[in-house]
Amino acid sequence: MDKKKDCIIPKCGALEGLEPANVVVGAKQLKKAVAGGTARYVFLAENADPAVTGPLADLCRKHQIHITWIPTMQELGRSCGIEVGAAAAAVVR
Repeated sequence: MDKKKDCIIPKCGALEGLEPANVVVGAKQLKKAVAGGTARYVFLAENADPAVTGPLADLCRKHQIHITWIPTMQELGRSCGIEVGAAAAAVVR
């Protein structure tokens, strides 16, 4: 999985044990993390395409993983240390 180096997720509060190497970014990586049982917390962008975030939200609910909605893709991407918007990100074990 691609792991980002300079992640400051989440700004909404500190998560115990959060290290930059423990964050994956992108819908495909998030789906793998959730299905593989390694996702602890999931962040989805409110303004992302519902065709992308809807199935991810359903998958998270199925696996009982808490979802935090971030207002914009730009904010989520910036929080993950990337220069483009991101629809989804996850803190992994």
